[in-house]
Amino acid sequence: MKKKIIWRGILGFPLGITIGYVITIIISLIWADGYYMSCHPELISVMGNEMNAVLVQAVFCGLLGTGFAAASAIWEVEHWGIAKQTGIYFFVVSVLMMPTAYVTYWMEHSWMGFFSYYGIFILIFVMIWMVQFAIGKRNVKKLNADLYRRKNQIMR
Repeated sequence: MKKKIIWRGILGFPLGITIGYVITIIISLIWADGYYMSCHPELISVMGNEMNAVLVQAVFCGLLGTGFAAASAIWEVEHWGIAKQTGIYFFVVSVLMMPTAYVTYWMEHSWMGFFSYYGIFILIFVMIWMVQFAIGKRNVKKLNADLYRRKNQIMR
């Protein structure tokens, strides 16, 4: 299990950077009026220049990718129930996401900004969880139907 967590974490770093980069492109298309917005202007101001800001954001995106990827092993701990897996996974990714969002200025630096961002994070988490749960449920139903069909074929 440790080997799997480490391997996923290593693969998660470049994936996190890639996802972060794609998000900046999407945000630029929507809000930057024809320009590329590499990161939040306030982060650029705090870091002194755009290059430093982009580096900080890339490192944090990579760390976020590492954390999400490594934490995915939680779903494979079979002796834990779905509620425990969900709770622990949500806690881990929250601890990763919120400081990252704060440092990179993805959220407003106020209590209202924190709660707004966290609320959006929870909403997205719940939506993804529900889709994944529905897919898993469908796969189990399909597997059970196949097993039932095979059992009946053997009985004949």
